[in-house]
Amino acid sequence: MDAERIRALQPLLTDYLSHFDDCFPHLQTRGHLDVYVRGQLSDLPRKSVEPIALQAEVPPRTLQQFLSLSQWDRPLATQRLQQIVAKEHASPHSVGIFDDTGCPKKGAKTPGVKRQYCGATGKLDNCVVSVHLSYAVEDFHCLLENDLFLPEEWSEDRDRCRAAGIPDDVVYRAKWRIALEQHERALANGVHFEWVTFDENYGNKPELLDALERRQQKYVAEIPKNVCGRIRPPRLRRGPRGGLKPSHAPSTVENLLRYSPALRDQPWKAYRVKDGEKGPMVWEVKHVRFYPQTAEGDPAKPLHLIIARNVLAPEEVKFFICNGPPKTRVPIMLLVAFSRWRIERCFEDSKTELGLDHYEGRNYEGMMRHQTVTAVTYLFLARMREQWRGEKPGPDRVPTADGIECAGPIVVAACEGEARDLGTLCEHDSVSASAECQSTQEPPQANHCQVAQGWHLPKSATAMQMEPAVAL
Repeated sequence: MDAERIRALQPLLTDYLSHFDDCFPHLQTRGHLDVYVRGQLSDLPRKSVEPIALQAEVPPRTLQQFLSLSQWDRPLATQRLQQIVAKEHASPHSVGIFDDTGCPKKGAKTPGVKRQYCGATGKLDNCVVSVHLSYAVEDFHCLLENDLFLPEEWSEDRDRCRAAGIPDDVVYRAKWRIALEQHERALANGVHFEWVTFDENYGNKPELLDALERRQQKYVAEIPKNVCGRIRPPRLRRGPRGGLKPSHAPSTVENLLRYSPALRDQPWKAYRVKDGEKGPMVWEVKHVRFYPQTAEGDPAKPLHLIIARNVLAPEEVKFFICNGPPKTRVPIMLLVAFSRWRIERCFEDSKTELGLDHYEGRNYEGMMRHQTVTAVTYLFLARMREQWRGEKPGPDRVPTADGIECAGPIVVAACEGEARDLGTLCEHDSVSASAECQSTQEPPQANHCQVAQGWHLPKSATAMQMEPAVAL
């Protein structure tokens, strides 16, 4: 970033933050938002209250009060952020992503802290966990909302909660319930998700999947290998003691892959799902229609079952289910399934660049406001990144497996004997109706052309760094 662009950020930031004016009843409190956001955009190594305040020559207590005691509307700030995304980044290819992240903390007084799995350290650790909803489309991604995951031991100790400023109506809720509430609020604020996706910690919750189905929300969910179901729809027959029973028992998806002829005998098909920093990431895929087993033991409505195996590490196998229409293309489902890195990138950027995990207070409202302001700052950076990327003379061109250059990476597998046609498709970043690959209730067997229509993947999971550091 050159000096001219850094200077240009000042009026752009002022204009952007004006969207949040009505969240603050007092002008002085509104001014602290500018101070805090500029501090997060600065080159400070630690972006907690005290370093930000000292750099801005503001008493640290003033910023502490801005986060924990001052009167301003945090839910409204979240609503404004989501309305900006809904208005300026709407797309028929949007993906919402549910995930949670942990921030290591010492002591026992930070709201929600306990020894639990922490993604930041990759082990059981003393940390605070928050649940987030993110939004991704093409090269743009941002965080839409944050909520504290309050462990049961905290929820049951209301005196401890009150000492940390946790309201009485904030209680233990499963992470998938928090995510579902976030999804509902985002929809109410005008955000449209063509798809949502999440890892197996959310995908193994039938209540979440059922709720999304009722909302007519398409999803691609990673599931554990022990999820049970059937590939062939069972016929009901009368049992020896009367009553109707399915004609054959369900199996785990792991065993279906190993023993079911529909999967065992189906050839793997290679797809380049993303271009990473170390080169293309290629996964081999099998696809069938799948009837998951309900809690009552009955077969549910048919879904897509996608099984993906890492070409470079064949022991790494992922299982996904999708409630998209029967003719949904495998490349599109793969693109959605492998979009989860976008929220991981949001977490990493927010922690390394903006200080998401630098909050040092012991007040619930202060911690939640810190996370909300971080999301506001991140959206500003995401908008600037998208705007400046648009100034390039043309997109980077990435070769396919056949050496044909495509305008931006897409989920693709080479077509046997159709390199010329694939080159034409890549040139337009889409697939024509005449070249559309077969996709029925059974996986395609003969046609090996698989290109995702109209969908794009960023070239790599490059960190959204503002270098040289932005100093406003």
